[in-house]
Amino acid sequence: MMLDVADLSAHYGQAQALWEVSLTIGAGEIVCVVGPNGAGKTTLAKTIAGLHRASGGRISVAGTDVTALPNHAICHHGVAIVPEGRHIFADMSVRDNLLLGAYRPAARADYRESEARIYELFPRLAERPRQRAASMSGGEQQMLAIGRALMSKPSMLILDEPSLGLAPVIVDEVFDAIGTINAAGVTVLMVEQDVHRSLEIADRGYLLIEGRIAVAGSSDDLRASAEVRQRVLGQ
Repeated sequence: MMLDVADLSAHYGQAQALWEVSLTIGAGEIVCVVGPNGAGKTTLAKTIAGLHRASGGRISVAGTDVTALPNHAICHHGVAIVPEGRHIFADMSVRDNLLLGAYRPAARADYRESEARIYELFPRLAERPRQRAASMSGGEQQMLAIGRALMSKPSMLILDEPSLGLAPVIVDEVFDAIGTINAAGVTVLMVEQDVHRSLEIADRGYLLIEGRIAVAGSSDDLRASAEVRQRVLGQ
């Protein structure tokens, strides 16, 4: 099992954001977590990646308990996150942003090969390696954020709202890239509001409502779920 989350809880001060959330991801899967705004999706992604401290439960990556580890240590276990809002280094060039992603020893030695693969995945980045990141479009910045995460050579990639704020044509490119990344052997956990697009490429999914798992199953199960249609799709 690539990821095993058991009874995970998380708080912001006295306010509880996650309530005993459990989910699993097998190696090579794409799993999506969908839900309305404020459901706790971003908190879940950050807590798994070590950017927010769990207040209860357990997070295991490939059989290793990483619950209490900081983000940089979890990265060394093969987990990379593309956070909501991208958080690229705006004043740095495209290439320098990418190179910063290859900081862990397992990735540093192969950074040229990784860089070449990312330029193949996102040709727009290959066209402008010296361009200042802040001057790129939102879609190009999202590609850069994904590329930077891939430079660490992760076994599992966490994507937090990868389509947020992007034009439909760019969303198509990003989701195509996610499929290509997965086909190359990277396990993907995707937190996303676009239920239709998520379920098109995901093997399985979870519906998160008010910090709790409300529905879990295959993509077909979630498409057929009355709760998904009512709570997320407004049908």
